[in-house]
Amino acid sequence: MIEFAYPYLFWLILLPILVFFILSKSKNAYGNALLVPFINDLQNIKNKTSRIAKTYVGKGFWSSLKFLYLFIIWTLLVIAVARPQRIGEPYRLKTENRDIMLVIDISTSMLQPDFSTTNQRIDRLTAVKYVVGEFIKKRTEDRVGLILFGTRAYLQSPLTFDKASVVNILKNADAGMAGNSTSIGDALGLALKNIKEEKDKSNKVIILLSDGESNDGYLSMAEAITLAEKEGIKIYTIGVGSDVSFIGSIFGIKNNELDETSLKELAQRTKGNYFRATDLTSLEKIYEKIDTLEPKNNEGNIVQEKIDLFYLPLALALFLSIFLIFLPRSMLK
Repeated sequence: MIEFAYPYLFWLILLPILVFFILSKSKNAYGNALLVPFINDLQNIKNKTSRIAKTYVGKGFWSSLKFLYLFIIWTLLVIAVARPQRIGEPYRLKTENRDIMLVIDISTSMLQPDFSTTNQRIDRLTAVKYVVGEFIKKRTEDRVGLILFGTRAYLQSPLTFDKASVVNILKNADAGMAGNSTSIGDALGLALKNIKEEKDKSNKVIILLSDGESNDGYLSMAEAITLAEKEGIKIYTIGVGSDVSFIGSIFGIKNNELDETSLKELAQRTKGNYFRATDLTSLEKIYEKIDTLEPKNNEGNIVQEKIDLFYLPLALALFLSIFLIFLPRSMLK
């Protein structure tokens, strides 16, 4: 199907006809009021150079033919300016579905070896690196960002489509490199600051993972929760760690470091969910659950391919114009 981007420009086709009639009336209106001393000489030259043309066709017919030829060139130029386009079949775009900011605790408590694989016990951070890395790889259409925190919170990667780089940064993170204590409030504030830049908040998600309570930083947990609720960005929170620590399991001492109450409140007030990961399997299931809660394949706008064809009438007009060069000058008078 052919369409024109600027169809209203077709009115320009009538411009030569309009100019022709205006000039004709102007010529008759003034008669001989404007006298040119050498007008008779010019008339004689015109009569001599047009004798060849008059031999084959009448003066009126030849004038009409020249006008028609130039009018065709003009029409082709107007068609080119109106920008003809071939419109393809409509299809629906698939857009990037989510902006996901991952906020991960790397305080020294993440070194507790209370997770295990089939063959050996592993620390919490090692388990998180593996599970989160696999989660990032699955989010093919999303932008992903990464914040690591301990005593201080650091933006390791802004929102990006380069998931491989984010996975690589996470793999190279070490427990304690951001400090030994836990500042969940500061980490959350940094995440909100970096994810709220665009107006549309419906496709933005924060996933916060920690194994302790907020015991450091400038922003308290209560203040961070209030700020998060005000921003209206959905937050999933994950509490990591066994109910009984590795050493505590020997003596029957329960692990009470995790502040589940605050993490649950944060998720509830931002319309997210709270999850508890006590082992590697449950951590994997949590990220699988989040993967289903935040669908990846939303359909975007319907678009149609447009191929410009203006060069076709433009090339034809140019060819016809060049052809005029090879005509005898007497035929152009």
